[in-house]
Amino acid sequence: MSLLTSLPFIFFLLFLLKPTAAQPCPTSCPGGGPQINFPFGLNPQGSPNGRCSYPGFGLSCSNKTQQLVLNLPESGEFIVRYIDYEAQQIWINDPNFCLPQRFLHSFNISGTPFDSEFWYTFTFFNCSAIEAAEGGLRPIPCLSNQNYSIVASQAPADIFVDSTDVLQSACHPITTFTVPFVWYGWWDGVRLEWSKPDCRSCIQGRGDCRFKNSTALEIGCFNLPTQGGLPRGAKYGIIIGIGIPGLLSLIGLVSFIGSRVRWYGRGGNLTSLEFSTSIAPSPAVIITGLDGPTIESYPKTKLGESGRLPKPNDNICPICLSEYQPKDTLRTIPECSHYFHSDCIDEWLKMKASCPLCRNSPGGPAEVIPSMSSSPSSSSSLLSP
Repeated sequence: MSLLTSLPFIFFLLFLLKPTAAQPCPTSCPGGGPQINFPFGLNPQGSPNGRCSYPGFGLSCSNKTQQLVLNLPESGEFIVRYIDYEAQQIWINDPNFCLPQRFLHSFNISGTPFDSEFWYTFTFFNCSAIEAAEGGLRPIPCLSNQNYSIVASQAPADIFVDSTDVLQSACHPITTFTVPFVWYGWWDGVRLEWSKPDCRSCIQGRGDCRFKNSTALEIGCFNLPTQGGLPRGAKYGIIIGIGIPGLLSLIGLVSFIGSRVRWYGRGGNLTSLEFSTSIAPSPAVIITGLDGPTIESYPKTKLGESGRLPKPNDNICPICLSEYQPKDTLRTIPECSHYFHSDCIDEWLKMKASCPLCRNSPGGPAEVIPSMSSSPSSSSSLLSP
């Protein structure tokens, strides 16, 4: 039997010897969103408790927008904005970007694996649009119109409503509710947390947290990097990635040599082949943050005893997530209304030249240094006349 006729048989044997693997779980939705890792997962047929996720952590892709969605049994569907697997926190928002509307009806996380370290109590008021504007109240756009304004007051203190007289004279309360940590002022998301399963140490060690087997709920940490060597999975990948192509190349080479030998035996002549290669230059882009003098030129604000900000802003630093205290030194970025602890935003701007919330760059785009690396092309002579 010649080598050429035996090739199909060899490929058939390789196919039979190839180990079967479980169908991998999807890691994203077509419409975008954060990457999906354990304990979250997209389960077949949208089941919330399939083997792609830990019970209660099943996600789905929206039928309308194909975005990543979390379904709370007592509150409905919410778009997933961000997942911090190391801190075990998830940010969700209303698909129609009207989170206060969801609070008016109900927001309940009972029966879910989620909780929150911080809870806030708000009261919604219905106010005359004219008097609310004259009193400096800030309406919620998706609930207000030209005739009336819906405003919110946070108990016990509110940095958006400085005068209770306006609320008492021009407004009447609608409802009071308590919700987890929320970006008040922008109503841009609710932050939830989970404690079980606990994969924090595994993720910090750059391992893979997942089920230990296909039936039980016990989890384990796999593929942890070993000191002085590659993870076992990486080694297997290198062996398979090099071994199989190498074997196929060897078979092809033997087949080619055999066919040439037989051709020579029939009196044929080999045609000389010329190969030319060219290496195209590859651009490299380096993006840097801002320098120290530029950062120091941005305005600072020192809070007084009241701890109130001069402009509407959340009373929690969006970077370190700690509350502002009296006499804290804050900094704001030009053309941006967001405040941060000075130390927090200084370190951020050294790495990224943009606001971490709105992504606006105060001084234009970040510095971009392009560079080109290339090597002489061995085929350049083919282009000359």
